[in-house]
Parts: sequence; C-alpha cells; structure tokens
Amino acid sequence: MEEIPEICYANAGNVEIAYRVLGSGPLDLVWVPGLISNLDIEWEDHVKAPLYRRLAGFSRLITFDKRGMGLSDRSVGAPTLEDRMDDVRAVMDAVGSERAAILGHSEGGLMSTLFAATYPERTAALILFGTFAKSTRAVGYPHGAEVSEIRRIVDNGWGTGSSTEVFAHALKDHPLVRSHLARIERACGSPRTITAIIDSIVGSDLRAALPAISAPTLVIHTTDDRAVPIGNGRWLADHIDGARFVEMPGEHVLFDADVFADEVESFLTGGPRVVTTDRVLSTVLFSDIVGSTEAASSLGDQKWRELLDQHDMLTRREVESHGGQLVKSTGDGVLATFDGPGRGVACGRRLTSVLEPLGIEVRVGVHTGEIERRGDDIGGIGVHIGARISALAEPSQVLVSRTVTDLVAGSGLEFQDHGEHTLKGVPGTWQLFAVVA
Repeated sequence: MEEIPEICYANAGNVEIAYRVLGSGPLDLVWVPGLISNLDIEWEDHVKAPLYRRLAGFSRLITFDKRGMGLSDRSVGAPTLEDRMDDVRAVMDAVGSERAAILGHSEGGLMSTLFAATYPERTAALILFGTFAKSTRAVGYPHGAEVSEIRRIVDNGWGTGSSTEVFAHALKDHPLVRSHLARIERACGSPRTITAIIDSIVGSDLRAALPAISAPTLVIHTTDDRAVPIGNGRWLADHIDGARFVEMPGEHVLFDADVFADEVESFLTGGPRVVTTDRVLSTVLFSDIVGSTEAASSLGDQKWRELLDQHDMLTRREVESHGGQLVKSTGDGVLATFDGPGRGVACGRRLTSVLEPLGIEVRVGVHTGEIERRGDDIGGIGVHIGARISALAEPSQVLVSRTVTDLVAGSGLEFQDHGEHTLKGVPGTWQLFAVVA
C-alpha cells in the first residue's frame, strides 16, 4: 500500500496552515490551490493524485490548504490576497525553502502572481494554470472568470457535486465523479465560507502587478475551461514579460495529468534563466507633516527638533509594527515600504491618530506599484506616484491609488472616491480614494 506523506502545520501569524511535502527533487515547487482543496480527500482524486506523484518525481512538491479551506484554520473570515500570500511564505519558511517555483491554479493564481511580484528573490519561476488577472470584465479586459455562475452553484447545491457543472462539465452526470466532488465540496468549506471567498475576489485586479514579475513564467490553460475561459490565460501571457503560453485540451479540473506535468517539468528543468531582483512590486507610503515650516518658525529650532524626534520615534514604531520598512526620513515626513497594501493602509490610518496628541497633523499617500531597489534606498515610478498622491491628501487623510483599492478587495477597508487627478510628471489621469476612518 502506498505510503501517503504526513500532514504538518505552519504558523502564519495567528492562523495554522496545513501542508504536505512529497518527493525530494533538486528544486522546490509550491502548488497553490484554487477555490476547492482538501489535502486528505484530493489524494483520492483521479487527476490530482497522479499529477502530484509526477510533479514530485522531479521536485520537492509542497502542497497546502489555504486559510479558511480544508484542513487549515477555518474560522478566519474572508481572507484578503495579502493574507493568502502570507500562507505561501509561511509554508515555505516551515519547510526551509528559501526559493521555489510557484504554481497557482485558478483562484490560487492571484496570490501566486502577487507573491512573485512582491518576492522575486524567493520566486524561482511562476506557473499560472487556469487563472486570470481580473475576476470581472472591464474596459480593455473583455475576459474574467465566471464568478456569477460559480456563485449560483454554491447558492443552489453546494455539497452535492454541483461544481462539476463548471469545473468538469463533460462528467457532470457521472455519478462517481459527482459524488467525489460532493465530498470535496463539503470537506473544503461550508456554502457561507465559499461565498465569502468568492465575494472577496470579485474586486481583485492584478493587472498592475504584472510588469513587476521578473521570474520566468509559464501560463497553461485548457481549451474547454468553463470556469475561467481561455482568453484569460492568453491575456496573462501577453502581459507578463517573456511569458510562455501553452494551450492543452481539458477543463478546469479535468485534464491530462501527464501532459500537464510534462509541460511543467520541461519548463522548470530545461535550463536556467537569470532572474533580476532589482525591480519588485511594493506598497509605498509617504507621510508629510502639515504646516511644518510654520511650526518650525513658531517653536524655534530646539523645540521643533524635539518634536520631530518624537514624530520619528512614533512613526518608526508604527511602520515596524505593521510589518513595514522605514526607508528614510524626508525631513518633515517619511518614506516606508510594505509587502502588502492592507498593511500600508492600516499603518497610514494609525499614523494620523497616534501623532495627533503631539499636535501634529500628517497627510498620507499609499500606492502599490513597481519600485527599483538602490542599495538602502528605492526609486522608480511607483515611488514617484506615491509622493504625488501624498501631496494631494488633506490634513489627517490617507489617500490611495486605485491599484491599492483593487488589491485589498474583500479586506473590509472602506474608501471614498476622491476623484480623478493628474499627477505631476506621471502620464494620464489617476483615480484616487480616501480611506474612511
């Protein structure tokens, strides 16, 4: 009888993530699951189990259940992409993987894309399978996942195998297939849990993150995918620099495991490519003290310096407590970076309140975009945009770009439309949003 590797748990903050390691190949490969996963039951799947065995034949394969799913902690609300990205990092840390190929399937492709853009130094390669950059259609993006159809199925028959209608349509009337998917549905999460996760990804838009991906990228899509039509895969491949696109027969969860594994193995072992880590997706925060010149003149040099020292101490404390890095002081403000937009927004909100007792008002700008690492400093268009947004904020206001609001969809953060603005030195108009306190 085949021995199934044991299930372990990794700590991701206050959440426990279930994971399993298969194989001992020379490279690490992290499988990031889609909407449905359960480590126990998927080992019985006639597609997944053989696929995992094949992938583990040339890699150390790391599989896990995302927070809220399967064997991982369930009662976690509706995790954001930022939260889920932490799941990947936590599992890699738990198994001692400094760098791995990241393979994201379906909805798991969103967090995989964000991880690759944010942590290029830990991403050896990126493989996107049956996934998308944006869940809904928009001007310039006539694709999107069939979210409304999936939501209808969840509402009308979750736990009965109803997902076969979009995930494996050719076998939707096969009793054994339907029964197996019914078990996975129930073991994955309740209808309410799945609905919350679906709702959390509706507003997600990863298009702005794609230029920051420097890892070699393979995009695979099946021709008859009803859940995520193939146009989504073609669009991704067209907008990720150097990405290779492979089209293969099959459906969303019904495909030839050997053909898929052959493509992945060929891509990962066919020869190395130098990965540059100078460019990275990051969230930048700029803060600026309101009326600093007038305050310095009124207080005098010594008292103003003492006030600035208190400002700097409190600001550093808040940046670090929110998982950020203080890049530098700008004299009457700071520049900081975060590996997730939610943390940057939360820090900005906190700064406006903790500095108030000192009689200091700050305006804060937050933007997520591509930056360039320059030793201990950073530069690039993302930094430039963040500075311009900060300058447009009102006293005690946190102002963010549309990219930030798209990436924190489902987080519970509330924003108010601040209108379209031109940013000095930046082409086009930019829609900005104020964080609702």
